[in-house]
Order: sequence, then structure tokens, then C-alpha cells
Amino acid sequence: MSSYSHGGQVEDFAQQLGCRVEEIIDLSSNINFIKPTINVDFNELDISSYPTYKNLYKKIATNYQVLPTQLELFNGGSNAIFTLFRHLNLKHCTIYSPAYLEYKKAATVFNYKIAHINRLNILEQDVDEKSFVIFVNPSTPDGQLYDINALMKYWMQRDTTILIDESFLDFTNGESMVKYINEYDKLYILKSMTKFYSSAGIRVGTLVSNENNIKKLQKNEPMWKLSAFDSTYLQEALNDKTFKTISKSINAKNAVLLEKILKESNLFTQVLNSNANYILTQLKDKTAQELLLIYKYSKTTIFPQR
Repeated sequence: MSSYSHGGQVEDFAQQLGCRVEEIIDLSSNINFIKPTINVDFNELDISSYPTYKNLYKKIATNYQVLPTQLELFNGGSNAIFTLFRHLNLKHCTIYSPAYLEYKKAATVFNYKIAHINRLNILEQDVDEKSFVIFVNPSTPDGQLYDINALMKYWMQRDTTILIDESFLDFTNGESMVKYINEYDKLYILKSMTKFYSSAGIRVGTLVSNENNIKKLQKNEPMWKLSAFDSTYLQEALNDKTFKTISKSINAKNAVLLEKILKESNLFTQVLNSNANYILTQLKDKTAQELLLIYKYSKTTIFPQR
């Protein structure tokens, strides 16, 4: 496994196994298996003119209960992460780990000194003043939803710059830290609609912050960075008013079933509780690589390497 690998590489895996993509059940990518209803004929979409984003900003802002001037859109969540690291140009970051590996990669690319806090052991640890704090909630890869209000107060006291990654919050009834953006001027919230709206191929990531921060971010952004297809798809997805409720209900029901199957499989010593749409397990008597080989020879499934 390479340093910055990612799930969902079904084509590559099928080629390794010498099978068809259709033969694989992909459990390596935590994208919602429920899809919103899209009532658009994309063959009729006018792509002869440059895209405009005013309506898209309004819809996403309404979805996250902020103003359109309090968000900026990017070509995916990873692009938003790298842009923010470059834009802030700080010297030090604190990553509550384990976390999405793109944070470590971005910090390394832009020469940040990195401190790790193992949140699985203890959350309450000292953070350097003026550090760039990264916290993923719900967390990856374990799916734990944290009440981080006390941590927010502490980070604010330490005069840190804060990024809360809420890419999987839509799967839960958890509280967003968006409520702090007008209270603390060094706060950014990352939202990734591709997870909940089952659209990893639609590359739209959102950073939410106060209007001043967003204006500064926008100064170095290109005029066009999203296609008309991206914009139209997400607007239509947000038009599906019943999707959130139905999707959360079905995901919750399936999570209970999956957890039951994993616990009864006799393969794991631990199956951790999760608030998101993925589950972290501890293998009993095999390594992840050995388990992967079992399924490789069966040529039927990709099992999550977690």
C-alpha cells in the first residue's frame, strides 16, 4: 500500500485479478450507496457558454445554513485542502490522527511542521499556539462523532487556525461547527457533498468561513473551476427534498446489518461502533494483506483495507 493511496480504484484491482469490473463488489470506498433522483437530460445541457455559479452557491449555502458569501467552491475536497494549506502559509499544523492522508500530504508539500495527536488514546493534549489544527468529525477511518465544543473553545484560546472536516456529517444528526464562523475569525469548515450525495465523479468541495476569509481565498482562485455538468448535477441533487431523510434511514438500517455480519464472521477481535457509513475493525488472526489475498483469489470482492 503506497503512502497516499485511496479506495475505489476498482479498474486497477480488476486488472490485477484478471476479472471484469462488474464481478467486483467494492467495499473500499465510503460513498453513499443511495443516490438522489436527478431529473435532467444531460444531452440537452448547453455547454457552448461559460458556466455561472450563482444558483449553485445559493443552493449549497441554503443546504448548510450559511450565506453564499460565506463559502467557496473547489474542484473536490482534496483541492480545497491543498488550496487552504497554500493560502494560509503557516509553519506548523496539528493533525488529530488517524485522519484522511491528504492532510499529511498537503502539510508535507507546503513545508509545515506536523504534530500528531492520537485522538483514539486521548483528546485533551496541549496544542502549540498559532498552530493550524485539523480535526475530522465524524472521524476517519473509525466513524466516531465527537462533541468538540470544549475543544473549539480551547483551540480558540490558543489562537490557532482551525479546519473542521465535516465531509461525513450529513450521515449523522451531529452538530456542525458552522455556528462558530462569525465568532472566531480563524475557523474553516470543509464540506464534501460527494460522499453523501454519491457523486465522487462530481468534483465539488466546499470551504465555509466568514466573509472576509472567503474574499481572501477567492483572490487567488480562477474564474472557472467547475463544469456545467458538476453544477447542474449538484443543484438537481439538492432539489430532491426527500433524499436526506430516506438516505439516512436506509444507511442506518444497513449499518446495523453490516455490523452484525462482521461481528458474527469470526474474523475480527473488534468491530468499532460508527456514526458514519463505514466501520473500523481489528482482524483476529490475519493481516489486512492476507485477508485481501483471500478475496483476490476468490475474484469476487474488494474488502476495505482499514
